[in-house]
Amino acid sequence: MKAAARVKTYLDLVKFEHTVFALPFAYAGMLLASMQVSGTGWPGWEVLLWVTVAMAGARTAAMAANRVIDRFIDARNPRTAGREVPSGKVRPAQVWALVVVSLAVMAFAAAQLNPLCLLLMPLAVLFLIGYPYTKRHTWLCHAWLGVTDGAAAAGGWIAVTGEFAPGAWLLWAAVIFWMIGLDVIYATLDYRFDLASGIKSIPARFGIPRALRIAAASHALTFVLLLAVGAVTGAGVWYYLAALVMGAILLYEHRIVNPDDLGRVNVAFFDANMWLALTMLAGVILDVTWRTLI
Repeated sequence: MKAAARVKTYLDLVKFEHTVFALPFAYAGMLLASMQVSGTGWPGWEVLLWVTVAMAGARTAAMAANRVIDRFIDARNPRTAGREVPSGKVRPAQVWALVVVSLAVMAFAAAQLNPLCLLLMPLAVLFLIGYPYTKRHTWLCHAWLGVTDGAAAAGGWIAVTGEFAPGAWLLWAAVIFWMIGLDVIYATLDYRFDLASGIKSIPARFGIPRALRIAAASHALTFVLLLAVGAVTGAGVWYYLAALVMGAILLYEHRIVNPDDLGRVNVAFFDANMWLALTMLAGVILDVTWRTLI
């Protein structure tokens, strides 16, 4: 396999484009924390660098582990049978090697930030690697994923301050419920397969109509928590304008997906949430810049 083709295969394996979900929230946590502790909203290039490296390592490890652990399930599912591991494009041993290297990169980056970041590494690894196993045992697997991705937002905060704070907890909670909602929507695509295979999910447990109501409730709570983040961190008008846009995006997601028409689930899952994450980051950048200048 040529080098360019191999790189593309590995980028497809870890769904590199989905980085846009968690990374903006990690940056948002970092910028809000910096505003809290220094009043400038800018933590410095070194912190930005190591937060980015840690995020890249964490997400690559999580996605690679998910793909190799779920390879037998994916092989039986027509929607996922063509993925890189079940289709034979990448061998399991190669994927496990990628997981180990990615975790090592993450640990090195955490060590460059502060002691708490490094101390939390074992817990982070447990959540990053544990997600694929949860769907075999509990329909609360979506919450596990939410806690895992939400840690990125809290991690951005901790990278700057070296400690937890109310803003970090609220931002973490906002991402938890955001991820629960979007993952439940995405899981509706595998409703019949999950039922037939014994895979646990909220749609498989409660049915698609109730699952979509649960997703909507999670996203309503997400919006409330985003407003709470603004209140606790002293955010200004730019943040709240961004929060209103994010609320509108969440509402749009639930307008285009219903139990009788799942044809736009991928639009709701990827496109809408990509814009939501970018809106969050843009709102925080504008907010901390404005508050720094006035």
